Amino acid sequence: MNQDLSIVSLILNASWVVQAVVALLVGVSIASWAAIFRKIIALKKVQKLNDEFDREFWSGTSLNDLFAGAAQNAKHSGPMERIFASGMREFQKLRERHITDPGTLLDGARRAMRASYQRELDAIEANLSFLATVGSVSPYVGLFGTVWGIMHAFTGLAALEQVTLATVAPGIAEALVATAIGLFAAIPAVVAYNRFSHDIDRVANRLETFIEEFSNILQRNLGAQSPSGH
Repeated sequence: MNQDLSIVSLILNASWVVQAVVALLVGVSIASWAAIFRKIIALKKVQKLNDEFDREFWSGTSLNDLFAGAAQNAKHSGPMERIFASGMREFQKLRERHITDPGTLLDGARRAMRASYQRELDAIEANLSFLATVGSVSPYVGLFGTVWGIMHAFTGLAALEQVTLATVAPGIAEALVATAIGLFAAIPAVVAYNRFSHDIDRVANRLETFIEEFSNILQRNLGAQSPSGH
């Protein structure tokens, strides 16, 4: 008699433990795909906003005008613009306190930018740990379901007088489905994690370069005793 060995049929006929493992892995896979699409959109937005501010920054606009624009656009600005605003804000606060030592002014601005840089990087890296967890744990969860399913299948076969491949195959197949779904959940998460890590490293390097370049501009302006242009 022909047996239905489709994936849906195998899952429906599996033990409740295997079904629970499959349901968990499917839910995790859906969540990881949602996190992947959100991260793709978020990184594209970050790169676009950084590009726009970078062009504006090097267009010759004065630092004071850039700072005024950043203050007005605070809710829709990108990481680079927020880092610039934090450094410029601290720089101006120190000058308002009549601090004239160039080293103190520059160190204060750099500390403010570094603190803002770390906050921005933490926000950009959100959900990366989830993808890493899915990529590393899902195969083992699937393997647990497979081992349990095989144990369940062999326990049922113990009551049979004659065991053939036809009687063994369905139980083994339904157990292996858990491993397959575990890999289905893990592989995209690992690929996405590696890709996002690379993209985030590039963004981080670009922000660090901007901090150094802006610090050099502030240092030159301090030497000229004017923070209004670059």
